[in-house]
Amino acid sequence: MKLDYLSQNKAFGGDQFVCSHQSEATGTEMTFSVYVPPHEAGAKLPVLWYLSGLTCTHANVTEKGEYRAACAEHGVIFVAPDTSPRGENVPDAADEYDFGKGAGFYVDATQDPWSEHFRMRSYIEIELPSVVAGEFPVDLSRQSITGHSMGGHGALTIGLRDPARFRSISAFSPIVAPSRVPWGEKALWRYLGDDRDSWRAYDAVALIEDGARHDHILVDQGGADQFLEEQLKTGALTMACAKAGLSPEIRMQEGYDHSYYFISTFMAEHVAWHAERLRGAG
Repeated sequence: MKLDYLSQNKAFGGDQFVCSHQSEATGTEMTFSVYVPPHEAGAKLPVLWYLSGLTCTHANVTEKGEYRAACAEHGVIFVAPDTSPRGENVPDAADEYDFGKGAGFYVDATQDPWSEHFRMRSYIEIELPSVVAGEFPVDLSRQSITGHSMGGHGALTIGLRDPARFRSISAFSPIVAPSRVPWGEKALWRYLGDDRDSWRAYDAVALIEDGARHDHILVDQGGADQFLEEQLKTGALTMACAKAGLSPEIRMQEGYDHSYYFISTFMAEHVAWHAERLRGAG
């Protein structure tokens, strides 16, 4: 597969890349960023996937996430994909920031007109890892995943569906129960149809209720987040985990909002936490 390098910048001894390629999963050109820390020739490094939130692209965390120093210190590759397919022929809800382009919700859509291109689950879980591993020194036996808001929802659901693959899961301000909040209900109904049972694979709380388990989950939530009560509902995740006998680390960070000021404050801690779990052989 041909990979186009859009930019390359030296940072903390490593290299920050922005790349694009033609995706088979979405049928569109997709852009993503990769930070490769300094390493010995021939070494294979663990990878941390970062999924972004509503309206974002790869650029938000790449420019504002402040992860590179920590990734360089711990020897972790950091990959940030886009949040949806894009292009002139991709359907959109132009007046709705929370649906369509920039709001793929990391699902494989089943409903027209979305099903042709909005296949972000397949892109993130299958295609992108193959693309990245074919071009960068990634050890796919050592993977972890994180994300913010809609991307926190993506990280939790992807990680919970495949705990053998992802050694650890973290999230900043995740949508933990999209089946029960306006953002999620709107997206899941339009992408997947009105069979709410089909939504459960894309809902972290529902997955845990249905038996999904993971031993290494970290969530940071801002106490001053304007979306906490209506859209995020962190308490629902706490309750579901307690009923399931899980002990995630869920931290309420008082005074912090939903922005990258919050994310960048705790990003280095998340990278270090994942790095500890990524060390050693698979």
